Amino acid sequence: MAQTPGAFSLNEAINFATQQNINVKNTQLDALSAEARIKELKGLALPQVNVGGTVTYNAIIQKFIFPAGGFGAPADSTGGGDKNAVTAIPFGVKLQGNVAATVNQLIFDASYKIGLKAASTYRELAQKNITASKITVAEQVAKAYYGVLVSEERIKLLDLNVSRVDTLLRETKAMNGQGFVEKIDVDRLEVQLNNLKTERQNVKNLVDLSYYLLKFQMGLPINATIQLTDKIESYGQKDLDQAMVSDAAFDYGQRIEFSTLQTQVTLADLDYQNIGKQYYPRVTASGTYGHNNGRNSFGDFWTTQWFNSAAISLNLNIPVFDGFQKRYAAQQRKITVDKARQSGELLKNSIDLQIKQATVVLSNNLQTLQNQKRNMDLAQEIVRVTRIKYKEGVGSNIEVLNAETSSREAQTNYFASLLDYMITKVDLDKALGKLYTGQ
Repeated sequence: MAQTPGAFSLNEAINFATQQNINVKNTQLDALSAEARIKELKGLALPQVNVGGTVTYNAIIQKFIFPAGGFGAPADSTGGGDKNAVTAIPFGVKLQGNVAATVNQLIFDASYKIGLKAASTYRELAQKNITASKITVAEQVAKAYYGVLVSEERIKLLDLNVSRVDTLLRETKAMNGQGFVEKIDVDRLEVQLNNLKTERQNVKNLVDLSYYLLKFQMGLPINATIQLTDKIESYGQKDLDQAMVSDAAFDYGQRIEFSTLQTQVTLADLDYQNIGKQYYPRVTASGTYGHNNGRNSFGDFWTTQWFNSAAISLNLNIPVFDGFQKRYAAQQRKITVDKARQSGELLKNSIDLQIKQATVVLSNNLQTLQNQKRNMDLAQEIVRVTRIKYKEGVGSNIEVLNAETSSREAQTNYFASLLDYMITKVDLDKALGKLYTGQ
């Protein structure tokens, strides 16, 4: 647990990042969108109510054509006795209006039930996408966190090197003043000290950059102040043995990628089933109630009586033949399902390969780390012995400088192998589905 504001252990940094990282927040918004889509689909089974009205002004009333003298109309004066004569009579009024309310209700639709199942599965997929984004963030934060820890350990060791060479330089200057060593020995140590200080500054800049990267991955402002509470621990063969045991008992369901693919297979299968359900009849009911009116003057249109009407209907739609569209659509959906299942087998093989690769690389990096640790310890011992010999007058300044250079090189190699090992450990945890298990 963090002891001060802004102090984070690795787990606390990961948990903080999974709440603040923008990519995680976006997947959470996608999940909210999925919930809204589910409610939208469920709304199709609720009554659909619409209210509307129209007012029409007939600037020129349409005329209906009748035979001359028909329906009591006067004979065409210009038609004479022509049997082809006609009469045009206006049919309608200047103003027409109606207002009505309509209610539609779905009673039976087999494909709708499949849609509800798909909606529930889509919700599950959205939640798994959130988990996948958190795992990605956890990987990025863990690697950045380890990068900071290793860089800080390296700078601590460089501080010891600077202090040791600085002490040696002061002692050599004193010996030079007494005539026991040459001025060139002092100059060589000054060059060594300047190089060490430059290297330390470079590593200090790297530490700052590592902190910036960590804060970015955590979703913190770049200028925020944070403190890491975890320390570099010694890793041994036990870690590798535990990884091998986990590998033997591995369950593919622990990998979010495989779990997500299984959900996608379920969605594809429901999509395939939905095509078959479209062959079932569809039943709906509707009801309409409204008023209408028609007059030749605007004043009468609003003040006279409006006439009401109402209707209730039951609608049955039975698909008979659609030109084999559903048949071929079903074939396409079936192919999609088969491809998704085959992708599952491919993903299994890919996961197996990732675990094997991470295990082998971790084993190699562990051996390299152990060797580099021994080399660093030996190099430090050589520095200690050469300094004693130099002080006692049986060694040379060149031997001391060479030993210091070899020691720094061994330290650099050790920290590089340490970071490689820790990053590979993260990769193995991810391959085994154990990198992040929080919700």
